[in-house]
This record gives sequence, structure tokens and C-alpha cells, in this order.
Amino acid sequence: MNLASHIVKHLNANLDTMTNFLKTLVLHESPSKDPESQTRILGVMSAELNKLGYFTQYISGKETGGYLFARPLVRQKNSPFQLVIGHCDTVWDLHTLRKMPVTMKDGTMTGPGVYDMKAGLTQLIFALKTINELSLPVALTPLILINSDEEIGSRESTRMIQRLAKISNRAFVLEPPLGLEGKLKTARKGLGRFTITAIGKAAHAGLDPGKGVNAIVELSHQIQQLYAMNDFEKGITVNIGMIQGGISPNVVAPESKAIVDVRVLNLKDGEIITKKIHALTPSIPNIELKIEGGIGRPPMERTPRNQKLWQFAKAKGSLMGLDLDQGIAGGGSDGNTTSQFTATLDGLGTTGDGAHAAHEHIILEKLPERTALLIQLLISDTVDNELKKGK
Repeated sequence: MNLASHIVKHLNANLDTMTNFLKTLVLHESPSKDPESQTRILGVMSAELNKLGYFTQYISGKETGGYLFARPLVRQKNSPFQLVIGHCDTVWDLHTLRKMPVTMKDGTMTGPGVYDMKAGLTQLIFALKTINELSLPVALTPLILINSDEEIGSRESTRMIQRLAKISNRAFVLEPPLGLEGKLKTARKGLGRFTITAIGKAAHAGLDPGKGVNAIVELSHQIQQLYAMNDFEKGITVNIGMIQGGISPNVVAPESKAIVDVRVLNLKDGEIITKKIHALTPSIPNIELKIEGGIGRPPMERTPRNQKLWQFAKAKGSLMGLDLDQGIAGGGSDGNTTSQFTATLDGLGTTGDGAHAAHEHIILEKLPERTALLIQLLISDTVDNELKKGK
């Protein structure tokens, strides 16, 4: 029996324990905008990491639940670092469990956040636990970051993620894989948010309409120009997701606003679209146009170093009989950030489906399997210097 098979066998024997721990995490509801709930689940994770011989530090947030940093209490001097990232926040409101309870049926587990991404957090704990129990050597020291604001853009944790990525030879992101095929994520679109505000002049719509300048009419022209920037073949999407304006049906609207979501596959396209949006000019006289925003999360691209790490993971998976595939995600993650500084592999969570949807679930038999893959990556010494230096 090779090492990979031995690890899988060990984890399969502990599937019930893993499942119970995952259920505990799911029952700890943790919406992004409820900091108190975040401190509770981060406390659970901190306690488990402490048991495994890790130093933990909780950094509170100003508007979020903050984040948890962990590293081994004992490590080999001058050993390189590897970064492991997960998030504990979910898109689900408190008390979602009342209408979406944790259930186990037909080999699946359902529940708010089980797929995105409390299964990934469970994998982290049991990967480190198995490494200890089997006395597996780890060549690169794991640095662990669990944040509570990933689903809302990681605004408070990004700076720490950047710092850790810069000193790490590689980064593993425990987001769920792509769909039931379980594809690892080797590319993600970059995300941008823009606000377009048209400022006109109010007037009575019946008595003095000619004295007004309608900001809603101006915004309608701008929306058409924004929509024309879509290029689906290049993976560029420009979505006018929200509009608002006016103060009353009988008043010429003095102000109107649109909030725009932009997604791109590469930095170059992001720069081009950003310039186009900021270059928009008024279409009708006496209108002021105010344009704000930019690309907040740069795209995670299939760089040479990222592809080397992917090929390494594919080879490790084959030792377990896994025929892994790679895919592109339309949404962003903290992998978008780490990829700017070090080799990054995303989507290492447990196979399932339904992220942010009522049918969210994981396939339970995949939990040990994907944990075993994570273990193999964590304990393996790759050509990390090459990964770090390459782009």
C-alpha cells in the first residue's frame, strides 16, 4: 500500500468524526455581516488548532468578524512557508437553519455553508490532525489564515493575505471545487465595481419641465454604452446590477445612479475596461457625470507558476486514482489575491454543488478523498523556488 492509499484509508476510518465536526461548523451559522457569529466559529477553529500544536492569533475587525492566523508552535528553522486560506463566513442570514436544516441523505450533507466552505475548514483540521497521527514530515511550514469577510470582498483581511502570500512559496485555497466534476480552480475572473452617478437639475414635471435636466434620461444613455462593453468571447462582462434615481413622479429627476459589476479574465482587459468606463462623458447638455470605482480583485490567471502547481496536484491525485481536471470560475476568491504574489491552487474543498443556493450540499465520500489530496500537497516538497520566482 502506497502512502496515498494509507492516508485515504486512515481518513475513511474517521469519516464519522469528520462528518460530526463539519455538522458542528454548519450549525454555527456565520453570516458575513454578523461579527458576533464569526467570533464564535473562529473560536472553535482556534481551539482545534491549539490542540494540534498551533499558535493562534485572533485579529478583530472594525466592521467584520476579523480573522484568525495560525502557525506551528514548533518548526524547523529557516524552512520555507506555505499558505493555506479558508473563510468561515457564509452568504446565509442567521436562522437559515430553520428552513434549510442540516440533513444527511443519499450520501450527501446539506446545510447553509456546508459546501462554501465549511467542508474546506473541516479538511484543514483533519489534514493537520492526520499529519500528526501518521507522523508525516512537512517540508514547508504551514501558515493558516481563516477570514470572516471573503464573501463581501475581504476588505479587512486582504492586507494580511498579501503579506503572507509574499513570504510563502505556494498558496492553497480551500474554496469548493467546480461542481460535481470536482474541478480544481486554476483561473478566476477579476472583479470590479463602479458607480455611475448622473447629476441634473430638478423641476416641476408639469409646470416647468423645460427648466429641468433629467438625470434618469442621461443614465439610460450611459447604460447602453456600458452594455456595449460586454465581450463574452473574451470573458468580459459588464452588468448594470442596480439603478436608482429621482425623487417623485412629478419631478424631473435631479440625480440617478447605477452600480456596475465588471468581470475580466486578465489584467490587461481589466485596465482597458476601467479606462473606458472612466472615459464616459455626458450625452445631453448640462449634466454632470460622476464615475467612481475600479477592479478590486485582480484576476487569478493561468500563469506558468500556477500551472506548475496544478500539474503537481494532478500528479498527486493520480496516486489516489483521481483524474483531476481544472476549470475557470466566474467569481473571485482570496486566491485572486495570493496569485499576484505566489503560486496558487484554488478549489481544494470537497466536491458538491449549490454554492449560495438552497440545494447547497457536499458528497460525503469525497470529504476524506479531498482531505487526503490536501495532505499530499502539504507534505510534499516541490520545486517551490521556481514556483515563487516564476510568473
